[in-house]
Amino acid sequence: MPSPSPRLLLQQITDDQLVDSHLFPEGLLAAYRHNPYWGYERPDPNLFFTTVSVFTLQGLLPRLAPAEQTLVRQIIDRALPSYDAFKNKDGLLTYNFYATRPSRHFPYGLLMHRFRHFQLPDDIDDTAMVYLTRYGSPAQPSPDDLLFLHEKLAHHANGTRLWVRNTFPEYRSLQAYSTWFGKNMPVEFDACALANMLCCVYTYNLPLDVHALDSLTLLADLIRTDRYRTDSFRAAHNYARPSLIAYHVARLMAHHDPEILRPIRAKFVADMRQELALTMQPMEQILWATSLLRLGEKIPAVPLEGIEATFPDFSFFIAGMLSAYEQPGLYRWAHRPFWHIRWRCPAHCRVLVLEYLSLSLSLTSSGRNNG
Repeated sequence: MPSPSPRLLLQQITDDQLVDSHLFPEGLLAAYRHNPYWGYERPDPNLFFTTVSVFTLQGLLPRLAPAEQTLVRQIIDRALPSYDAFKNKDGLLTYNFYATRPSRHFPYGLLMHRFRHFQLPDDIDDTAMVYLTRYGSPAQPSPDDLLFLHEKLAHHANGTRLWVRNTFPEYRSLQAYSTWFGKNMPVEFDACALANMLCCVYTYNLPLDVHALDSLTLLADLIRTDRYRTDSFRAAHNYARPSLIAYHVARLMAHHDPEILRPIRAKFVADMRQELALTMQPMEQILWATSLLRLGEKIPAVPLEGIEATFPDFSFFIAGMLSAYEQPGLYRWAHRPFWHIRWRCPAHCRVLVLEYLSLSLSLTSSGRNNG
C-alpha cells in the first residue's frame, strides 16, 4: 500500500464525513468506543473527535495547496453546525462530549445510557476546542463570553470548592483547572486537557491568574520529573500515554511558548527523541515525530506505507471507568486496561497523519530554502 498524500487523506476524511448513516449526525466524524476485554464495541457520536480534527485542520490551512485548502474548508463548514447539539443543557457556553438535549451519553449501548450516573458533565477539553474552532477571524468570542469562561474555570478549579485527591501528592495544593465543570464531580487533573484549555487562554488573552499559572506549573513539573512517562495514567486520566501528553504539551509550547515551560524544553526534546527511536507502533511514531517537528526539530522520516492498517489498534482518548472515584480501594485498580473504554476514529487518524506530513514537508522545504 503506497504512502498517503495530503490530497488523498483529505478526500478520505471528506468521504467519512459524508457517509449517510443514521448512526452519526450530519457533520460529525464517525467514532467508536470499545473494550476488547469485554468484547464491547459501539458507534459513538461525540463532539470531541470532530472538534480536535477541525482544530488541527484549521492550523494546517496555510501549509496546504489551494485545492487541499478547499477540501479542508468544506470539512470545517460541515462540522461547525453540529456543535450546537453538545452545548450545555441550560444554554451556558460550555460543551459536553455527548449531545445534551436530551442527553445521549454512551449511545447505542445496552446499559450505561439508561442511568444518569454515567451522564458526563461538560468539560474543559470540548469547551476549549469549541472556543478555538468555532470563532475565527474576524469573528471572536464577545468580552462577556470570555469573562464567563474565565469565571467558570476559576469556579471549578482545584481549591475553589473542592480539592483534588487522585493526583500526585505534590500537586494537590496546586489551584489548577479541573477537567470537569460538573457541580458534583470530583476535581481531576489531566495534562492534555489542561494544555488544550491553556491554548484557549493564550489565544484569547485571558488573564494568567493563579489557576492558569498553576496549570502551567503542573505541566512543567510532569515533564521535569518524568512523571508524564513513568505514570502517564495519573498525569492524564483521559489520554494515559506519554506520546499523547507530549503531543499536547508540545503543541501548547509551539503555539504560545509559555515562559514557565521554557526551562524544560531541552529535556523534553531529548525525551521525545529517545521515545521516537524506541517506538515501533506507527501512530505512536507519528505523535512523537509531530511533537518534535512542532518544536522545529529535524528528525528521520516516519514510514507511512500501510499505516491505515494500524488505525483500528490506535486510541487517542480513553475513559477510565474508575478514575473519578476517590476511594483508594477503587482508584488503585483504575489504571488497569480492563477498566478503560477506548475510542477510535479513523478520520482523526488521517488528520494526524496529514498533520505529520504537512509539518515534515514544511520543515524540509524551509531547510532547502535556507540552504
